[in-house]
Amino acid sequence: MINLNELCNFLVKAKKSTYAAGDTAEKIINNDKSTTMIFEDGNWKYHDNYFGGEPYGGREVVFFENMPIYMMVYYGWVIKGADFNAVYEVLQEALSLIPKDKPFRGPKKYEYNNMKYNNIFEGEVDNFFGEETIISKDKKAIYKAKYIGGLIDQGK
Repeated sequence: MINLNELCNFLVKAKKSTYAAGDTAEKIINNDKSTTMIFEDGNWKYHDNYFGGEPYGGREVVFFENMPIYMMVYYGWVIKGADFNAVYEVLQEALSLIPKDKPFRGPKKYEYNNMKYNNIFEGEVDNFFGEETIISKDKKAIYKAKYIGGLIDQGK
């Protein structure tokens, strides 16, 4: 059985080193028009693959000793008329603050540039789901995303 604390610690490092790292993260554009980011540390490997920019959808997979052990799928969008760049600036900042005990997306609450990021979720790293939103200065929802994930291939 996978050590869940080690998995959580690895997820925090991996996510901070990929999308949350912004332009410093290496991105691979694939033939199928998806984007992939990879992070490796010892026996651990993180693979984030997504399609689109607006809206977007993707999946994260964690491998331990070359075996897939965890995955999360996600789908998000900016509400029509909202400032796309401002929304993704808030999102990237929030995702850089990923909680060590619930390494799904960002923290439960975060404020940046007078906008509010909210993340409501249930479960633990082995089985969870959630929804994140960004609320504008004038208190309107301008972004939403849903996600679900947990351990995989553990019934051996």
